[in-house]
Amino acid sequence: MPLFIRKETKAQMSVAPAQKAAAAGSYSTGNAGSSLVGQFYTYQQGAIRDMAMRVPAIARARTIHASIISAMPLKMYREQWNETEREMDYVDLAPRSWLRRPDPAIPYETLMAWTFDDLFFYGRAFWFISSRTADGFPASFSRLPAAMVSSPKMPQDIWFAPAQELEFNGLEIDPMNVVQFISPVEGIIYSNSETISTALKVEASRARNAETSIPSGILRQTGGEPLSAQELADLSAAFNAARRTNQTAALNEFLSYEATTATPDRMLLIESAQFSALQMAQISQLPGYLLGVPTGSYAYTNSRESRWDTWLFGTKIWAECIASTLSSNQVLPQGTFCEFDTNEYLGDIDDADTNRTMIEEPETGENRA
Repeated sequence: MPLFIRKETKAQMSVAPAQKAAAAGSYSTGNAGSSLVGQFYTYQQGAIRDMAMRVPAIARARTIHASIISAMPLKMYREQWNETEREMDYVDLAPRSWLRRPDPAIPYETLMAWTFDDLFFYGRAFWFISSRTADGFPASFSRLPAAMVSSPKMPQDIWFAPAQELEFNGLEIDPMNVVQFISPVEGIIYSNSETISTALKVEASRARNAETSIPSGILRQTGGEPLSAQELADLSAAFNAARRTNQTAALNEFLSYEATTATPDRMLLIESAQFSALQMAQISQLPGYLLGVPTGSYAYTNSRESRWDTWLFGTKIWAECIASTLSSNQVLPQGTFCEFDTNEYLGDIDDADTNRTMIEEPETGENRA
């Protein structure tokens, strides 16, 4: 039986005083990048990601997913074979010290939201192990922005396994001190760059057209001496200035104004914006109605069903990725696992929904779903 699964008691799961992780230069391989951890003035999320966040639908999708993951606490458990039922039972365990606040510098919700942000946009996320307990397992973490982490031997946009060599802000960092989260889906800035670029162009056009709600038109010279190109440009500029300030624009008998058929709603490209939002919902793994996109016959009847849709159709894949990575032997002892407590978000869940057997933990009297 593994050393760390002798008997699940609070005493066994409590952690010893934290020990600092190895400092820079203590490894045979390069580890200079660890000296840059915590120098927040150098941190950045990446220019491409920042541009994508200028699309309202992407910003909204990111907020929805991040709010769900950050609202659910982590809990620990072990698996136990039930000989009678011929299935696995799940027994709650007392949490390790870092489970409620992995990074002592920031709230749990902040760390989880930005960890999802990295998975959502880049397909990877990274936690640096900043200290360890006496048993050698992590006691605290510090998030490394994915935009600042590179893997020289894995330059592609899709990663198939944790990288064996990592660089943080251009300097090598020991991968043994970095927890690597690999998303089950490709980061949206790689898989949907053209779709995001189109959405940005639509938003730019809407912003340009929003400078005036008055339909565009044509100033036409009907007589008199022909005007030069500069004179026509000056005339048009003066006419537009008068229209924007709601002043009266005067024309002589040699000029006429012909308004186009463009109406304010067409000028704001509302239909294009809705189609763009629908595409953003698709790449964000969200039902369209959550982003305000008309969905035809599809409808939900209450908020609980909408929460289920959001969880099942999208957020769950990233939440399971985070929980599974934190259940690895790099983070937790063999045979112990962690997962998000979905009851905090979804409410009461039937056994049929989770396919989990509920058993009572003798020491706490609590049930596990």
